[in-house]
Amino acid sequence: MTYIETERLILRPFTEDDAEALFAILSDKEVNTFLPMFPLKDIEEAKVYLQNKYIANRPNNAFYYAICLKEGNIPIGYVHVSSDGSHDLGYGLRKEFWHKGICTEACRAVIGRLKQSEIPYITATHDVNNPRSGKVMQAIGMKYRYSYEELWQPKNIQVTFRMYQLNLDGQEDRVYKKYWNEYPHFIEETVD
Repeated sequence: MTYIETERLILRPFTEDDAEALFAILSDKEVNTFLPMFPLKDIEEAKVYLQNKYIANRPNNAFYYAICLKEGNIPIGYVHVSSDGSHDLGYGLRKEFWHKGICTEACRAVIGRLKQSEIPYITATHDVNNPRSGKVMQAIGMKYRYSYEELWQPKNIQVTFRMYQLNLDGQEDRVYKKYWNEYPHFIEETVD
């Protein structure tokens, strides 16, 4: 994994020096609302999370980046693609940087890098109560495939997710069916 540069951003690997920046992102309750984790409680928890998620245990075939503005090179968010069969795209951003196109810019850059890899597709899901995340997925060319309901852990709440997919290898008819097969599912007529 190497650096990626865009018009406004540097995407780079996280380092051990990024614990405070990661804490600023993941301790915010509003940012955390739609994340599959509880807000981080203190800097020590951030250091452990950083080490376990982004440094020591990051699979070699996964793409994990800190999103940094060019001026400062301090993480204001993250974007990653999981190494499992879903190739799940995930992203998060400090709320003072919301609604500026930063996640869209970062995700487009990562997709450009993915097209040079052997990953055939990516998926992404968003809670129906978080339509702005769906707008990012649409803006980067992902297509809505289906919705499903899950008792979401660790928060133990019932969530309806929309699943999006982008096929990178030209096989437009491929649909990732894991969530379809595991959970009650349906196709919405219109998706905002």
